[in-house]
Amino acid sequence: MPDTTDAPFSRPLRGILLKLASVLVFIVMQSMIKATAAHVPAGEAVFFRSAFAVPVIVVWLAFQGQLSTGLHAKQPLGHLWRGLVGTVAMGMGFAGLGYLPLPEVTAIGYASPLMVVILAAMFLGEEVRIFRISAVALGLVGVLVVLSPRFSVGDGAGSREAFGAMVVLVSAMFAALAQVFVRRLVLIESTSAIVFYFSMTATALSLATIPFGWVWPLPLELFLLIGSGILGGVGQILLTASYREADASLVAPFDYASMIFSLAIGFFVFGEVPTGIMLSGAFLVMTAGILIIWRERQLGLERARARRSMTPNG
Repeated sequence: MPDTTDAPFSRPLRGILLKLASVLVFIVMQSMIKATAAHVPAGEAVFFRSAFAVPVIVVWLAFQGQLSTGLHAKQPLGHLWRGLVGTVAMGMGFAGLGYLPLPEVTAIGYASPLMVVILAAMFLGEEVRIFRISAVALGLVGVLVVLSPRFSVGDGAGSREAFGAMVVLVSAMFAALAQVFVRRLVLIESTSAIVFYFSMTATALSLATIPFGWVWPLPLELFLLIGSGILGGVGQILLTASYREADASLVAPFDYASMIFSLAIGFFVFGEVPTGIMLSGAFLVMTAGILIIWRERQLGLERARARRSMTPNG
């Protein structure tokens, strides 16, 4: 969750470029995990992704003068719950990379922001009006379009891919739940603390998967796994920096550039050719997400005008 408390919002182009850089870094990180998925269990991949992100985050916090803030947790139990659901989301997402093409995993993952709207209404009491309900419905239709081919094939390969699709969808659900926990934490905790303790919690929880069959990675796999952790830390730094340079409503839609990057990497690195159905569904989900972001911006502007009208000089 980006920290925007001290953001001047004065360099929108820089914010957009930083956001695009973070999106690219995260997609490359996922690609490195995918390249190891045939041999390395998902829990082991979570360990490398989390453990090797910690040094990067610590160095960043020290450079920013926020190391003491990042190590101070006011609500440890909240961090634990956020870490638990976030780790499950990460692990299942990594597992799904072994079953499905990278662009398809990316498209299904777009369901997460839509689910956040529903969960925030259920658990945080946030008001959801007809516009956002309609946008969520449109997005869920898009997810169903993406998933539909995976549940229409009866052979073994089709069953395997259907299982992978369900794993990725459940990952998106847990990722949405993690964001609900973050929305609560951000009210009392600094972003640096949330980022640091998530990496620490995920590292510790991933060790519980050792009995389920960790392997000794091959040299190239070890390089890719360590690299994924380093890139995960770098991506988080770039993401946070982007929200310090520009308003969230401006940079958030650039999350969907991940589809372009995943299509390119999927095609040129893994030889994955996207289907028209997958692209159509992804388009619907992306449209829904952008509509929700636009609506959030409009509501934010309305609230700001209302606050100004209530001030003595308003």
